[in-house]
Amino acid sequence: MNVLRCFMERFMAVEIKKVKYLPELRKVAELADVIWHECFPGIITTAQIDYMVEKFQSLEAMCRQVEEQGYTYLAVYTDDDLCGYIGIKPENDERLFLSKLYLRSDKRGNGIASMMLDRVVGEAEALSKTSVYLTVNKHNDRAVGVYRHRGFEVTESIVTDIGNGFVMDDFVMSLKLE
Repeated sequence: MNVLRCFMERFMAVEIKKVKYLPELRKVAELADVIWHECFPGIITTAQIDYMVEKFQSLEAMCRQVEEQGYTYLAVYTDDDLCGYIGIKPENDERLFLSKLYLRSDKRGNGIASMMLDRVVGEAEALSKTSVYLTVNKHNDRAVGVYRHRGFEVTESIVTDIGNGFVMDDFVMSLKLE
């Protein structure tokens, strides 16, 4: 049965669409809350997860990012099921900031994250950017491994105070585009 499930998941229809309307962004924010609470326990505390979801992943935060900071959100669907999202922001230089790339746990390991990263690279190239960079929690071994596998290199180690007694302990990782 696991072989059949694996085969079926490999051939599911994956679609990555730009988020254009508030109801779509609301669904992405709701998904963010789910993904963060399944992804980050054991890496950061539940209190910090809740705080960071509200500060960076809530509908209000995403609206501010789109309206005031130039972010674009992309929603990831498998067979019409919203299962992931991407947040990107072009910088005023040659870089594209990959702010968010999250996939629900039941969809991981099926090549979808690679498709998501391919889309990010495509967006960067369409904007004539020569590199993509991101921040990732130093203790999120799975994500760090995925990015390294795709050619990202650690360029910096940073600790950022985000308020309320919390910090982000991150690597900055960069990918040069050809």
